[in-house]
Amino acid sequence: MRPTAARPVRPPAATTCGGTARPAGLRKRWLAAAVLSVLVALVAGVSLGPVSMPPGRVAAELLNLLPGVHLDSGLTAGEIAIVTQLRLPRVVLGLLVGGLLALAGGAYQGVFRNPLADPYLLGVAAGAGLAVTAVIALGGTTDPLAGLPVTVPLAAFLGALGAVTLTYLLGAAGGKGRSPATLILAGVAVSAFFSAGQTYLLQRHSDSIQQVYSWLLGRLATAGWHDVLLVLPYFLLTAVVVLLHRRELDVLSVGDDEATSLGLHPQRSRYLLIAAASLGTAAAVSASGLIGFVGIIVPHTVRLLAGSSYRVILPLSMLFGGAFLALTDVVARTAAAPAEIPIGVVTALLGGPFFVLVLRTARRVLS
Repeated sequence: MRPTAARPVRPPAATTCGGTARPAGLRKRWLAAAVLSVLVALVAGVSLGPVSMPPGRVAAELLNLLPGVHLDSGLTAGEIAIVTQLRLPRVVLGLLVGGLLALAGGAYQGVFRNPLADPYLLGVAAGAGLAVTAVIALGGTTDPLAGLPVTVPLAAFLGALGAVTLTYLLGAAGGKGRSPATLILAGVAVSAFFSAGQTYLLQRHSDSIQQVYSWLLGRLATAGWHDVLLVLPYFLLTAVVVLLHRRELDVLSVGDDEATSLGLHPQRSRYLLIAAASLGTAAAVSASGLIGFVGIIVPHTVRLLAGSSYRVILPLSMLFGGAFLALTDVVARTAAAPAEIPIGVVTALLGGPFFVLVLRTARRVLS
């Protein structure tokens, strides 16, 4: 009788990176902590800004959005408009984008067996950057209220998916013997090619450099719920596909031969997860620009704290990633008020020390 795939993946879920057993109840506490972090980020993101409002009143007003809830928040009509029409869409967009980037990062790390794999690994960033540069340099607009409201997001989305598709085609040239490393090398080649094209366009259209870099550095500025509604379907699709296949990443971690003997098709699972993660990354990039390090910092931190099983890493990364980016956006909006720091700069400032910490930890483990 052939064994099922559930048995071999239980040990990674119950151990940390160092092999120490963790009680099952700890995972429930981590899940509760992740949900709490999302709620804290939601209230903090809506409360803080040029016009600060008491968090308790903001929380009451947010509860009023639920069916059947009627509370007196004490906010004025103007403050309610700020909460529901300006800040809440931006915070929700941050939760969705951060969740997508962290979830995609966790999926890539499992597929490529590299805990520092990045959501932009397959040329997504370069493809989106080239497409947006072309749109802006050739007469597009980054203003969501002017002309064509989805010109830049649509260009970023199509450019990102085009780059991933080209990477797949190059990676497939390796035939049946292709490995995850082949895809990585193809992604490096595609990124170099698209980056060269972007540099050429910027050199030819130097007047567009400021607009292009304002997008490349990342932002969560949104005019109402439009961007949220654009990203939401891709968030749901990516989350469903990746989370439903998270157990397969644990099986893949034992090796292709063992995974095949357990009834899993390794290549099919890898490409399905890569396609879903790439689709989610493209959607996130189209709405927020290029925001780095989220897909590395969050899944790796979850792995260090909550265990090495992807059944735990992926859902927690999605929740903590959303909270991380929403809170980072608060810092970007308030640290240099009334000016606003590009959110990509803030995540990069956090990502540098994080890599130093990872390198120091790895050196202690190896020594």
